[in-house]
Amino acid sequence: MDSMERGGSSKPHVVITPFPAQSHLNTFLNLAKLLHSRGFHITYVNTEYNHRRLLKSRGPQALDGLPDFRFETIPDGLPSSDADATQHLPSLCESTSKKCLIPFTNLLKRLQDSASNGHVPPVTSLVSDAVMAFTVKAAQEFGIPIAIYCPISAISFLGVWHGGTLLDKGVIPLKDESYLTNGYLDTKMDWLFGMKNMRLRDLPSYCTSLDPNDYLMLTFTINELKTATSADAIIFNTFSELESETLDTLSSIFPPLYTIGPVPLLLNEIPQNQALDCIGSNMWKEEAHCIQWLESQKPKSVVYVNFGSVTVMSAEQVHEFAWGLANSKKPFLWIIRPDLVDGGSSILSPEFISETKERGLIASWCEQQKVLNHPSIGVFLTHCGWNSMTESVCAGVPMACWPFIGDQQTNCRYACDEWGIGVEVDKNVKREMVERVINELMEREKGKEMRCKVLQWQKIAKEATEPPHGSSYINLEKLINQVLIKGKN
Repeated sequence: MDSMERGGSSKPHVVITPFPAQSHLNTFLNLAKLLHSRGFHITYVNTEYNHRRLLKSRGPQALDGLPDFRFETIPDGLPSSDADATQHLPSLCESTSKKCLIPFTNLLKRLQDSASNGHVPPVTSLVSDAVMAFTVKAAQEFGIPIAIYCPISAISFLGVWHGGTLLDKGVIPLKDESYLTNGYLDTKMDWLFGMKNMRLRDLPSYCTSLDPNDYLMLTFTINELKTATSADAIIFNTFSELESETLDTLSSIFPPLYTIGPVPLLLNEIPQNQALDCIGSNMWKEEAHCIQWLESQKPKSVVYVNFGSVTVMSAEQVHEFAWGLANSKKPFLWIIRPDLVDGGSSILSPEFISETKERGLIASWCEQQKVLNHPSIGVFLTHCGWNSMTESVCAGVPMACWPFIGDQQTNCRYACDEWGIGVEVDKNVKREMVERVINELMEREKGKEMRCKVLQWQKIAKEATEPPHGSSYINLEKLINQVLIKGKN
């Protein structure tokens, strides 16, 4: 069934519910736009807190939507706040899992009532975040098909799942601080099926932390994934050629898997819709002059630095990265969020500012896909969030990898050792190391090899998303026809 047949009064209606964190909002909005282009009526569910932040950053009419692309809100259960910062993730996870089911169920009831009055099409399916698994219970209550969308890589998803195995075998939690320095984290995990050449330290960071909050995050995520096994489908923003072995392993555990990535490339295949293009998901105001500055730089000369939306660094770490960038003598665009530095705003020394004023630009946020696809970008210094990594592959840009939290360690390991598109920067970052890695990627033979490799993956990714025979393109159509419009039949 093509998008024209799905249009008109019989439009399928999908309710989309991301976890309320920046990276999740980005990829879920992209998926929502894809489904809208295939003829779906969209109801996109934000938390009230994030809805306010989006209106603040994008303007009071930014979420008015379209007649068939509407925004709704539910409370996240946390105390009210007007802060312009990422919420405390452990508290947010606990609150959404315990307090969002009833508001979400009430929303579905309101949408049902609107459908009976002819105001919107009846809800035919749900697409929800892997860590918003309360929606599976709601789907079962209403008899609506649900697909779980995972905004992390398949290999990281498998790593979190194996966290349960490690807990059962007593490998984790770590007993005390000595386990961080006695070589225990370098223990090979070859017996974890579906994962290659993995050390304990390469698994999601919640597995190897002594912080009680991280242990809570691990057990929360494992439980959410267990609930996800009751969904009708699991969606990944990846392409089968990149993670084929992992996907084969997951397919033996979970419901039908649909790889539909990289989603940004699938979006490139749809007709432009100016009204839809104006709907954005960045909760910090984007600085347009970043692109203007890039226009003045030579091709493949700029180091783009962005550690994502949740990384929190010490002032000393910022200081080391700063002088590594300065000493590399390369032009750079560095995104420093207002809440990037632990304990307050970043204060870069006057000496650094003076040293780099002719070749560096610092901004608080940007349109990352536009930046990465600019011809002046040569290297991406990244935290290895999955959105950032897939966008870097789409743009054909090699990476310097400094993972911070969650799935990022696993992404880094695979990028550097399996896919050949990155070089790791040690967790205990030093300026000499930053300078060396940047120059290695920008100038030396290893960097040339990695650029060649990432361009090969870029080509494969483009082929996967091209109609009519690309693997991800076909999987998107299968997802729509086999799951998301099932409620209409």
